[in-house]
Amino acid sequence: MTGFSTNAIHGGRNPHKDQHGALRQPVYDSVAFEHESAEDIYQVFAGRKPRHAYSRITNPTVEEFENRIRLLSGSFAVIAVSSGMAAISNVLLALAGNSTNIITSRNLFGNTLSLMEHTLKPWGLETRFVSMTDPEEISAAIDHRTRAVFLETITNPQLEITDIQAVADISAAHGIPLIVDNTVTTPYLFRSKDFGVNIEVLSSTKYISGGATSVGGLIIDNGNFNWDNSPRLVDWAKKTGAMALTASLRKEVYRNIGSCLAPHHAYLHSLGLETMSLRIEKSCANALAVARFLRLHKKVVAVNYPGLTESANHDIAAKQFNHRFGGILTFDLESRERCFALINSLQLIRRASNVNDNKTLILHPASTIFYEYSSETLAKMNVRQTMIRLSVGIEDVTDIIHDLEVGLAAL
Repeated sequence: MTGFSTNAIHGGRNPHKDQHGALRQPVYDSVAFEHESAEDIYQVFAGRKPRHAYSRITNPTVEEFENRIRLLSGSFAVIAVSSGMAAISNVLLALAGNSTNIITSRNLFGNTLSLMEHTLKPWGLETRFVSMTDPEEISAAIDHRTRAVFLETITNPQLEITDIQAVADISAAHGIPLIVDNTVTTPYLFRSKDFGVNIEVLSSTKYISGGATSVGGLIIDNGNFNWDNSPRLVDWAKKTGAMALTASLRKEVYRNIGSCLAPHHAYLHSLGLETMSLRIEKSCANALAVARFLRLHKKVVAVNYPGLTESANHDIAAKQFNHRFGGILTFDLESRERCFALINSLQLIRRASNVNDNKTLILHPASTIFYEYSSETLAKMNVRQTMIRLSVGIEDVTDIIHDLEVGLAAL
């Protein structure tokens, strides 16, 4: 059996050899695809013939990327979409509706929280917030109107890590799907199917794209949920069985919302996959070294990184993520003013809002991705004015540490 990196480079290829012998499939930047006859295109639209008709629905370049992800994740089906937020939106709209609810935590990425609290709430979807580290609280929040449980593998920026298998067992006992955002760990560090996850979503903009080259997202169906138990998908399950979620997305939600991934972005993501394992290894190693440096610095009040042995999340992270701990850490200084001063003084580290870029990026979460929330809400989410988020890249770690050292010395 070939390994992850080999499959990332060679797997999922179009079975038809390119006429020029190109080692990479051409980018099909085409909207529509011609068919031989009226009968032929009818069969395609009816789903009876596996051909491409319109790139908002399927595209050869996007399909190759999806096939490669399916191979790497060991999943049942994959749909590539225009962003990580599009992945979350599509799945929630496919599963839930008016007068239903989903169970999640307030320890979420700011835009995901905004989607649930502000965008979907007026349409009648209730979000119930619980502690994902408290099994009894999760179970108590579930009722007959619950349509899914949603969590992040490592929350951003709190870096909370849940025992995902335990949550999967609760979800399974109640007959509802577990959705996990695997953005910051990817299938390389966390194979979600092995921990009972039913649906995986992630932003392929991050590690997968290969250095923040393009925006994209993924919906991964692990094929381990009985869609007869999902009220919104019962009719699809009768017609398509295990393909119910994928079919409902392709034929309804994904198609109608228009959240397709651009073919050129799919090409860049496929290219990024080829070096992803190398970059993740370097990013995780660098993050651990930086965390150890910051932990010992007298001007740093606290450091939060699951790779540190004293971290409350260390053991569960080691178990779930194969002894890797991600490329994101946070640390606290004495005040917001000191945070700003440090951020402004850095020369190598970039001031930007992305994570898992090749470059090391720094951000003050409370004033940026969580700027719209009140002090009370920030406190509930454990987002402090004294907190800095650092997404550690793949530069020489001595240079990253030197930049931080000089900046801290100037405070």
